[in-house]
Amino acid sequence: MKRKLTRKIKEGAIETILFLSALSSVFITISIVAVLSYESFGFFKEIPLIEFLTGKEWTPLFAEPKFGILPLISGTLLITSIALMVTLPLGLTAAVYLSEYAPHRLKEIVKPILELLAAVPTVVYGYFALLFLTPILQKFIPDLSGFNALSPGIIMGIMIIPYVSSVSEDAMRAVPMHIREGSYAMGATKLQTAFKVVIPSAFSGIAAAFIIGISRAVGETMVVAIAAGGMPNLTANPLEPVQTLTAYIVAVSLGDVPHGTIEYKTIFAAGITLFLITLVFNIIGFWFRKRIREVY
Repeated sequence: MKRKLTRKIKEGAIETILFLSALSSVFITISIVAVLSYESFGFFKEIPLIEFLTGKEWTPLFAEPKFGILPLISGTLLITSIALMVTLPLGLTAAVYLSEYAPHRLKEIVKPILELLAAVPTVVYGYFALLFLTPILQKFIPDLSGFNALSPGIIMGIMIIPYVSSVSEDAMRAVPMHIREGSYAMGATKLQTAFKVVIPSAFSGIAAAFIIGISRAVGETMVVAIAAGGMPNLTANPLEPVQTLTAYIVAVSLGDVPHGTIEYKTIFAAGITLFLITLVFNIIGFWFRKRIREVY
């Protein structure tokens, strides 16, 4: 009886700890949203929301300030798009190889080395993009500016390959072996099985990996702050310098802008915009995963 009571107390304590851990993550998220909303409210009391969302110039630190957020949003989405065009095919290909082709011993060596890319400081990636990749690209693209969206976008794509490949590989490895064996029994090759059976079966996990990659690219700071140029241009040309939401927040936070001014409050307006963009991508990913599960 005493042993049973002790076990019940331990299980209750563990359950309480787990509940508090889950509650703390919710509380932190709500606190972040509350702080961003409160500080942004002071900004939007002075700057109309329509001007903020539709303005094509972002020069809050100039003598004649403009508060149109579109240049920062376009710069963020441009670099994120370039990064995804690099990381999605490479990350998915690496995941297919590790899951379906690589011998176990080779997989145990390659996967940790691949995941080491995530451990490299982003400052190193930024200077690698600026001092190594950009000069190489300029030999092939003479019109490429010293600061541009293309170089940090490519490097960012390489940087987030481990996130996409690791999660995708775990999702593919979770596909039951009898599904593969059924495909082989129907005469399918290993390549056909990988792309027509395993990937569709693991698509919810692969979609989650893509969403993680998008969120990581949208929130990246140091690579774009170093190599993208810090110029808020409303452009879709990857050869020109741009500025992202995160790079602007860093630039103002480390500057001499007085606390409490409208210029200082712009970082919270940019921050809540970044939060909403990430939230939209996650909602789309959740809906997409749910839809795929219904199909398959």
